[in-house]
Amino acid sequence: MSDTTLRPGLVRPHVQRRTSRNRAYAVTVRALGPVALLVLWWVASATGLLTPDVLASPADVLRAVGELWGNGQLPDALTTSLTRSGLGLLIGLAAGLTLGVTTGFTRLGDELLDSSLQTLRTIPFLSLVPLFMVWFGINETAKILLIAVATTFPMYVSTSSGVRNTDPELIEAMRSFGMGRLALVREVVLPGALPSLLAGLRLSMTLSVIALIAAEEINATAGIGYLMSQAQSYARTDILAVCILVYGLLGLTADIVVRLLERVLMPWRSPQGARR
Repeated sequence: MSDTTLRPGLVRPHVQRRTSRNRAYAVTVRALGPVALLVLWWVASATGLLTPDVLASPADVLRAVGELWGNGQLPDALTTSLTRSGLGLLIGLAAGLTLGVTTGFTRLGDELLDSSLQTLRTIPFLSLVPLFMVWFGINETAKILLIAVATTFPMYVSTSSGVRNTDPELIEAMRSFGMGRLALVREVVLPGALPSLLAGLRLSMTLSVIALIAAEEINATAGIGYLMSQAQSYARTDILAVCILVYGLLGLTADIVVRLLERVLMPWRSPQGARR
C-alpha cells in the first residue's frame, strides 16, 4: 500500500489555503455600508420623510461645511479640539503604560496598585465632570485631564495583561545573561507585549474622542463642542450634523492610524479576514 492510500474509515484532510483579496475590492466592500447610509439619508430628505427641522439633507450639510470652512470657524474648532484630545491622550497613554508595566512586571507594584486601579477603572469618567469643574474650574485643565483619565485605564489594562503574558523563561534567560531590569522591560517585555499595547492604544484613541465630546460640554468657548452648542441654540441641524460627522471621522481616523501602526510594527501578522 502506497503512502497516499488512505486506510478504511479515514478521510483525506482538506488543507485550507490562504486567499488574498484585491485592495480595491476590500476598500469597496468596506465603503458599502457608509454609502448605503448616505443614500438612505438622501432619499429620506428628498422624499420629505426627513424634514430639515429633524435633520438637514446631505446637500445642506455640504453647504454648511463650506460656510464654516470659509469663515474659518471649522478649522479653528478642529485645531482646538484636536489639541485637547491629543494632550489628554498623551497624558493618558503615558500614565497607563507606566502603571501597566509597574503592575505587570513587579509583584510589589501589582500588590500595591492593581486593586486600587481596578476600582477606579469601574467609575464612569462622565461622573467626574462635576468634580473636575469644582477642582479645576471650567478652563482647559479640566477638559484635558478628563480625557486623560478616560484614556488611562484601557491602556493600563492592556499593558498589564500583555506584560504578564511575556514568556517567563525568556525573561529568566535574559537575566542569566546579565540584562538589567530596565533593559529587560525595553528589549524584551515591551516588544513581547506589542499586540496588547496596540489594542490598548486603539481603545484609548477611540475613548479620547468620546471623552472630548463630554469635555467640550464644560462651558466650552471654542472647539467642535462649542459649534454644536451654538448650532443647538439656533436650531441649525445642518451644523449639528457637520459636528457629529467630524467626531465620527476623528474616531475613524484614530482607528486607521492604529491599523497602519500594526502593519508597520508587526508586519508578520496577516490582515484580518485574509483566511476567509
